[in-house]
Amino acid sequence: MIGYSGRKMPAIFMSVLVMAVSFVMISCGPSPSQIRRLQQLEEGVSNPTTIEELEEAIAKYQTRVEDIVSAETRIGSWYKILGTRYFDNKMYGKALETFQTAIEYYPANQNLFCYVGMCAGYMAKAALDYSASGNNPLRENYLNLAESAYLRAIELEPRYVRALYGLSIIYVFEKDEPEKAIPHLELVTEIEKRNFSALMVLARAFYSTGESDRAVEIYDKIINEAKDEEVVGAAKANKSQVLQEAYNGAI
Repeated sequence: MIGYSGRKMPAIFMSVLVMAVSFVMISCGPSPSQIRRLQQLEEGVSNPTTIEELEEAIAKYQTRVEDIVSAETRIGSWYKILGTRYFDNKMYGKALETFQTAIEYYPANQNLFCYVGMCAGYMAKAALDYSASGNNPLRENYLNLAESAYLRAIELEPRYVRALYGLSIIYVFEKDEPEKAIPHLELVTEIEKRNFSALMVLARAFYSTGESDRAVEIYDKIINEAKDEEVVGAAKANKSQVLQEAYNGAI
């Protein structure tokens, strides 16, 4: 390179020059103070001092805050809608991920936690022991997630029938803890006296805990009150099995 004097610059000077240029380019990036100045220019507010200027500054920044909150609200709603679409299409893994994100926007929404419980329950069914090791921690993790999600939904809405029923299904049929399901199912049948699906599970829970007489009473209630022939038929078959096993045990 030829300098102003017409002589070539030494190599070491060239290196220093390159470093200096690089430093200048890096230092030209926006600093926090520059960002604040740009924002002040954009809002038209710099250093308000009078009452009028302060009121104007508050009004302008309040509008910006409301715009941000409005945008975040819409994004959260879109995640809820997307999650339900995935769920309706039985894409439970994708739905679970989406509902998890939606909860970041709405951490006190009981419906989202209920959906997480349902998705986790379905994913537990899909979590097979592919290594045939006799141990399936992934399934257990999903079941624990389902349980905790349903419990959180119930904590937010204690009489949330859908969550109470879903949690009971996990306890009775997946975790083999029917005694935990009984109070939840009794609350469901108190809220919805003709919820025959819940009554069937409650009868199964009583049977599994050794209370066969209570199970038979509930099956009789279903047989006498249900209109759906399939439900009545299932209750009769279950009652017959309970009585047969009770008879065999008495011999």
